Amino acid sequence: MTFDYKKAYREFYLPPKTPGIITVPAMNFLAVRGQGDPNEEGGTYKQALELLYAVAYTIKMSKMGKHKLEGYFDYVVPPLEGLWWQEGVQGVDYAHKNDFQWISLIRLPEFVTREVFDWAIREATEKKQQDFSPVEFFHWKEGLCVQCMHIGPYDDEPATVAAMEEYAKGQGYELDFRQGRFHHEIYLSDVRRCKPENLKTVIRQPIKWAE
Repeated sequence: MTFDYKKAYREFYLPPKTPGIITVPAMNFLAVRGQGDPNEEGGTYKQALELLYAVAYTIKMSKMGKHKLEGYFDYVVPPLEGLWWQEGVQGVDYAHKNDFQWISLIRLPEFVTREVFDWAIREATEKKQQDFSPVEFFHWKEGLCVQCMHIGPYDDEPATVAAMEEYAKGQGYELDFRQGRFHHEIYLSDVRRCKPENLKTVIRQPIKWAE
């Protein structure tokens, strides 16, 4: 049976529409960094996604080639994720998308070591005749967060974020946007095929015990 991270780890990918507290362990990702409005047609964000998916599917489809990866198991490519921030801003300011800095992510299966990652970059480069040097092997431990499932357009997220922050405060926590801690989104819907009002996005905010 094909392994699906969303189903196996529902606590990380399918939370309820009401806020909750969660501790997220260390994971490995494919990552591409950039800045600017993600909605810009032909912009760096869309280019980053093309690079990420090309490498992700190079790894997944390795089962069809001669190069067999040790420990390989068949799996559904995990959903696209994004870390977002702006200089001098606690969290994110949706009104100034041009100021966004971001890291786009796709989770890697556990059998993908740095050596496997390096092979995938070489393989994708050879097959696509394209520069994949922006793609990183990204190890990240997110830690303590408040999270919630947001249903609807991305531009409606501030109301969900406000409810999450209010919930966290009521539980004795405060926001914790230090170095390496970000506003985090996981995109469960294909924006090309889904009506804006039906989009499903997991939203996480880093927190700590209030001082």
